[in-house]
Formats: sequence, structure tokens, C-alpha cells
Amino acid sequence: MHLLPTHDEVIKVLRETGALRDGHFIYPNGVHSNEYLQVPLAMRYYQHAKTLSVALSRLVRANPEIRPLIPELSVVSPATGGLPVAYGVCEALRAKKVYWAEREAEDKPLQFRQFIEPVKGEHVLLVDDILRSGKHLMELKGLLESYGAVVVAAAVIIYQPTPHTRDFAPLPLLHLARLEASYYADGPRCDLCKQSLPAESVWV
Repeated sequence: MHLLPTHDEVIKVLRETGALRDGHFIYPNGVHSNEYLQVPLAMRYYQHAKTLSVALSRLVRANPEIRPLIPELSVVSPATGGLPVAYGVCEALRAKKVYWAEREAEDKPLQFRQFIEPVKGEHVLLVDDILRSGKHLMELKGLLESYGAVVVAAAVIIYQPTPHTRDFAPLPLLHLARLEASYYADGPRCDLCKQSLPAESVWV
């Protein structure tokens, strides 16, 4: 594998670990898709977790505007699924610290744990395992900025945009691989349903 894995090498890891599957899947919001991706299934394996995190850190380090900030950089994740990636990137960069936001319940906003507060002017790198709609990362960005922190970039293992993915421009969006899944509304408009392909309900 290359020092910076190619798109095909990243996809190979995902398929071999069961993190990327083809079929007919129904997501919690009712949307149907021909692909299921759960990056934490690949991050279970130490070598793959290290390879993917280090590769993502190299993309960050290659950015000339971010590189000088790394010694004082905070790596922040919006959910537990992104934590292995965040810790791996922080370790590889030797950044200052890593922390995360979470929810008390599904209908509650993201918040930081007690005694964790971003510092005004703190430079932050947003890190997650995957970006689909971008909803969680965008919410985290807003939360950090409400404390006066400065978000310098977002970095994810996989970028899998949907028709409703948020636009992060002009913020740099770094990713190791991009996947183009097909999404369908439930019922007669779903091409997979028309083919009578067995459907499996999955978690996000």
C-alpha cells in the first residue's frame, strides 16, 4: 500500500472488512440505497485504523495553511463513530488535543461534556469517519464557532455525498476516497424495489 493510499486501496480495505457492502439497504430516514458503508467496521483492525488515520493526517499536513497551526491544533469529532479517526489523526499529527461533542438524546443538540469548553481563537480541525449529508459536522462547526473557536478544515475518511449534502466552502474538505451511492425514495420510485431485490434495514 502507498504512503498515501489510492482510492482503490481504501475501497479494498473497506470491502475486505465488511465496512462497504453492495445490496439494497433502507436507512432510518426511509431512504433506500445500493450501498451500505460503516467505516468503524474497518477501524476495528489496528493496522487498518492506523493506515487510514495516518493517511488522513498526511492530507492535513500537506495543506500549507494548516501545517503551521498543527502544534496548537485541536482535533474535534461530532460523534463516537469518528473518535478512532480523530485520535489516530491527532496522534499522527502530534496535535495538541482531541475531544468531541455528543447528544443526551436524538432530539437534543450537540454539546460538549462538562468542563470541556473550546477557547476563543482556538484552531480546530473537524474529523469524522464519513461525510454524507454533513449535518453533524456543520452543527459541530456552529457549536465551536459559538465559543469563538476557529475551524480551519474538515477531514474525513470517506466523502459520500447525497443530493442534500451541505456545502462547506470555503472551508477545506479533505478525504481519502469519494463514493457515489445511489439513493431512492421509498416505494414505487425505488429502482431496487422495482427489481424485487431483498431489502435490509440498517443503522446510520
